[in-house]
Amino acid sequence: MQSLWTEFLAALRQPEYVHVLLHPLPIYGLAAGVFSLVVALITRSRSGQAIALLLILLTAASAWPVAHYGHAAYDRVYSLSNDAAQPWLNWHEYLANRIVWAHYATAVLAATALIGLWKFPRLHRLALVLTTVAAVIALGLGGFLAFVGGKIRHGEFRHGPPPAWAHTAADED
Repeated sequence: MQSLWTEFLAALRQPEYVHVLLHPLPIYGLAAGVFSLVVALITRSRSGQAIALLLILLTAASAWPVAHYGHAAYDRVYSLSNDAAQPWLNWHEYLANRIVWAHYATAVLAATALIGLWKFPRLHRLALVLTTVAAVIALGLGGFLAFVGGKIRHGEFRHGPPPAWAHTAADED
């Protein structure tokens, strides 16, 4: 048992492992948050809205460590990947650098809606609608990013090539 614990602690020092450990949070968390927010809106529960907004805020903000550890793991994963997987990794990083901003905007909107719940009741409804729309967009983009990312290490998910430009390095922009 001691060796498994030691191995687990060692894995937490590997950015590729931490990325894989955390990457479901912005997807599953946002999905749960959006579902909770819709239920809270239907039931007109202010406490339910607060909990849902907090969940959306935290899980959208979790995109930051996911992106950080993914970027830190890029070189190692690239060197471990075969020629078919490397373009998918390039495309994944390219998309991640852009999609992460949708999550940041969602986190800011959720924080604004959370504050508005008590401080600015007139603007609260608008903030809720904007947060819901942003969360759904971030969820869709994050789902597509995960779709591309799954093709890196899982050849069985590859049913065609990535875009032609993805064969070059992801950081060329």
